[in-house]
Amino acid sequence: MIDVQRLRVLRAVADHGSFNRAAVALRLTPSAVSQHVAALERSLGAQVVTRSTRGVTLTRAGQIMVGAAESVAAELEQAKQQVERLGTGRVQLTVATFTSGGRHLLPGALPRLTATHPYTLLHVREGEPEDTLPLVRQGAVDVALAYHFDGPLPVGTGTGSSLHWTPILDDPLHVVMPEGHRLADHQSLDIAELAAEPWVLGCLKTEAYLRRYAQRAGFEPEVRGTTTDYFFARSLVAAGMGISLIPSIALVPTVPGVRAVPITPPAPARHIGVATLGRRRDHPHVATFIEALREQVRHHQGTDELCRRPVT
Repeated sequence: MIDVQRLRVLRAVADHGSFNRAAVALRLTPSAVSQHVAALERSLGAQVVTRSTRGVTLTRAGQIMVGAAESVAAELEQAKQQVERLGTGRVQLTVATFTSGGRHLLPGALPRLTATHPYTLLHVREGEPEDTLPLVRQGAVDVALAYHFDGPLPVGTGTGSSLHWTPILDDPLHVVMPEGHRLADHQSLDIAELAAEPWVLGCLKTEAYLRRYAQRAGFEPEVRGTTTDYFFARSLVAAGMGISLIPSIALVPTVPGVRAVPITPPAPARHIGVATLGRRRDHPHVATFIEALREQVRHHQGTDELCRRPVT
């Protein structure tokens, strides 16, 4: 029989990449961590980690067991919550979201959820996908509204992955510039036309994304400022510091003195979706929440407030 504590230790080793760092996180000694992993390997009859001077990496067997460890931890957390709710009759749902998604998608979706399930005890927490998706895996969050740019989904798709990704909408990025800019009256712009422009950006991920697109267009962007808020970035554009690259749903509320211009296809975009534990995506509360988000997108499709292409 596999010991749950040994699975917990293996997951910590996978997260931290070494016995020493895992030991600090677990408040154990490195020797105790090593013993737990060795005992797990003996019970499985297979090696779960490969040790080297650069740290520890998982074997294929180790990857499978870490996936199992995430599932077990999530199941235990869910069971704990269910026991705590026995006396109240209320169902707790914890929703994580990134800032602009929470600001523009949640307000219209949550009332439908609570109207359909009036005894829901709802909690909302804010965070970027790299922070919230592990919480979904651990069972601390039931559902995460998240996003990714081009490339792979922000959840693993291989054997042992415990997360399921449901697409909600594609959110194209726009160039935001002062109203008096020489290119502000264009119907669309190619990234290459912006090679000489200074930039102020509202997210580190957007900066990395811009640099990839600029490299394809043959130039190195001059970034004069990076913030953690798209509204702030647009305010800096209005003040004349440069131009910016802003996702569509972050274009409201409006900022006086700026103009948003679409990028010529194929335009860069954020892909927004919902991450859940695979077995929980059909839970009535989660299913209602996802459909409420889809309805919110359909409601605003074609309007100035949220004009984007929903994903079906």
